[in-house]
Amino acid sequence: MKEFNELILPEDLRYTQNHEWVKDQGETHKIGITDFAQDQLGDVVFVELPEVGTTLAQGEEFSTLESVKAVAEAYMPIGGEVVQINEELLDKPELVNNDPYAKGWLIDIKPINPAEFDKLMENAAYRNYIQGEE
Repeated sequence: MKEFNELILPEDLRYTQNHEWVKDQGETHKIGITDFAQDQLGDVVFVELPEVGTTLAQGEEFSTLESVKAVAEAYMPIGGEVVQINEELLDKPELVNNDPYAKGWLIDIKPINPAEFDKLMENAAYRNYIQGEE
């Protein structure tokens, strides 16, 4: 397990209490799980992703991640239509552990209501939140 000061938490992302992150890319938003989440899970051995074209509401489950320690679900931080999945994870689920913000992203969506993004936690709020969980 990483020490708090070892966690990577990029400033340009928004975060949820379920430990998902969202990157606003304009027309689309990229979603994954945080460094904190992957560290808590342990070695990820399987990732289940939704089909492209699926529309999901905010809070709806969109992914299952299995590790050697546990099974965890990922929930939609904002509602949207899945426009791309990270197919590389199907063969290399360990990318979620090795690089959760770049190569280990989960899905790319076209948001239904972009204002939902603005209500997610910014970096400082998420840092405070996970410090309270430890």
